[in-house]
Amino acid sequence: MELFKPEFGLIFWMFLAFLCLYFILAKFAWPFIVKSLEQRADLIDKGVAYAQQAKANLDNAKAEADKVIAEARNQQAEILREAAKMKTQIIEDAKVTASAEAQKVTEAAQVSIEQARRESEKQLKEEVSELALQIAEKILRKNMSNDTAQKELVNRLLNEVETKN
Repeated sequence: MELFKPEFGLIFWMFLAFLCLYFILAKFAWPFIVKSLEQRADLIDKGVAYAQQAKANLDNAKAEADKVIAEARNQQAEILREAAKMKTQIIEDAKVTASAEAQKVTEAAQVSIEQARRESEKQLKEEVSELALQIAEKILRKNMSNDTAQKELVNRLLNEVETKN
C-alpha cells in the first residue's frame, strides 16, 4: 500500500507549487474574475432596473391609452349628441319651412280660387244680363207689335220721368 502513501518531498513540492499557483491566480486571475463577475452583476442589475422601468412605462402608457380612449369615447358621445341635436333642429326647421311654404301655397290657391269665383260671377252676371236683355227684347217686340201699345209705353215713360223731376 505504498502507492497510497506519498513521500514528504512530493507533498512539499506539491504544496509549494500550489502556493505559487495560488499567489499567481490571486494576483492576476482572481481580480479579473471578480471584476467580470461584478460587471455581470451590474449588467443584470441594470437589466432588472431597465425591465422594471419598462414595466412602469408600459403601465403608464396603458393608463394613458385608457385615458385617451375614454376621452375619445366622451368626444364621440358628444359628437353624436350634437349630431342628434342638429338633426332635430334641421327637421324642425324643415317642418317650419314646409309649413310656411304650405301656408303660402294655400293662400295663393285661395286667392286664385277667389279670383276665379269673382270672374265666374262676373261672367254669369254678364250672361244673365244678356239673356235678360234678349228676353226683354223678345217680350217688348211681342208687346210692341202694334202702334197703340208703343204710344202707351212712351206716354207712361214720359209721365215717370216728369214725376221724378
